Order: sequence, then C-alpha cells, then structure tokens
Amino acid sequence: MTSRRMTTVTCFLIAAMLTSVASAQATATKHDAITPVPRDGNWMKRHESMNARVAKGNVDLVFIGDSITQGWEGRGKKVWADFYGDRNAVNLGIGGDRTQHVMWRLDNGNLEGISPKLAVVMIGTNNSGRNKPEEIAEGVTAIIHQLREKTPETKILLLATFPRGATPADAKRQANETSNAIVAKLADNENIFYLDIGDKFLGDDGSLSKEIMPDLLHLSEQGYTIWAESIEPSVSKLMGK
Repeated sequence: MTSRRMTTVTCFLIAAMLTSVASAQATATKHDAITPVPRDGNWMKRHESMNARVAKGNVDLVFIGDSITQGWEGRGKKVWADFYGDRNAVNLGIGGDRTQHVMWRLDNGNLEGISPKLAVVMIGTNNSGRNKPEEIAEGVTAIIHQLREKTPETKILLLATFPRGATPADAKRQANETSNAIVAKLADNENIFYLDIGDKFLGDDGSLSKEIMPDLLHLSEQGYTIWAESIEPSVSKLMGK
C-alpha cells in the first residue's frame, strides 16, 4: 500500500471514529425532557379544546405552561379577566405538564394558524424531581426554539420558573434556580426576553408563604395578582400597548 493511500485510509478511519464518538455522545445526552410525548385521558381532551380555541383565530397573547398557568382559570380567574380579558389572550397551560409535553403540544396544534404578538412561557417545575437542571434547561430551550420557528413574529417573554418549597433549602427550588440561570442566557432582548419575578413571591429570608402559594407550589389569588402586576410593564411594552 502506498504512503498516500495509507494516509487516506487513516484519515477515513479517524473520521469514522469521530463520527461514532459524536453519535454515542448524542445518544448519551438524549433524555426525556427533550423528547416530545403526549399524555392521555383528560389531558388530550384539554389539548384538543385549546386547539379548537386557537383555530378560531384572533389570538394576540398566549400563556404557555403547566398547572400554574392553567390556574389562571381557577384561583387566578378574576385576575386574568382584569388584566387579559380584553387582550385576545389564550391559556395554553395543562396541569402536570413537563417540558416534553409542551413540546408535543406545540407540534400538534397549539399554535396552528396563529401568530400572537406575545407568548409568555413558564415551564419546568414538574421536571425538577426527574431531571437534572441542565436537562430542564435543554427542554425549555427546545420550547423557545419551537416558538421562534413556528411563530417568528411573536415576541417571547420567558419567565424564570417560580420558587417552590418553604425555604431556599428545598431541593426542587434549587434545581429550578440552577435551570433558570442557564435559560436566562437565551434572552437576546430583540425577540426573546427573560424575566425573573421569583423574589416577588418570597419573604426577606427567602421563605415562601402559604398565603401566596397554599401548597408551596400553586398560586393563590394573591399570587396571581403578584404575577400579573409584576409582568405587566413587560407585557404592555412587548404587545405595543
């Protein structure tokens, strides 16, 4: 075998090896937080009802998330009416959702045919007991990329995942905080804006009151008032009114 041919073969083998290593690394980093999947039962019924609402059009504002977002229809109902009742707003929150479920929904009708002025995104807390903070951040990042691809004219207000648990020592709160620090870097302040209002819910010592979150996770009416008031300057600016 000539020296030139040996060099060619060697380069080919090295390239093949690197490709194999890259493939193995990609497989190793694959996790459920970035693997879109649906849920069944009442989840699908709510998903389909949201699709039906979106299909009617006239949507300027969407809130995307889990049970904390869905709660705008419960304890937050009055606050929603006061702040978003005349803004053509749609609630795209489903209780229990993790990042992978939101990813599936966005690929299956939740944004079909609409281009809202603003999407408010707050998701990830349900991943905190199952995924590493870095994995949660990857899931949130994937959702933001979906929004940019599907509705490029839509401004995105990405909220830090809200604090949970009684004290700063809560493991799931700490996971959320670490994930938040990563996704904060997604903000370009042109299309994607990041806002952390977590401290608005906390006492001076970092404790979380049951008056604001009765189960130390889901908001009371007072909590929804804090949420709405805290993001209102950003919402008004990004919606152009």
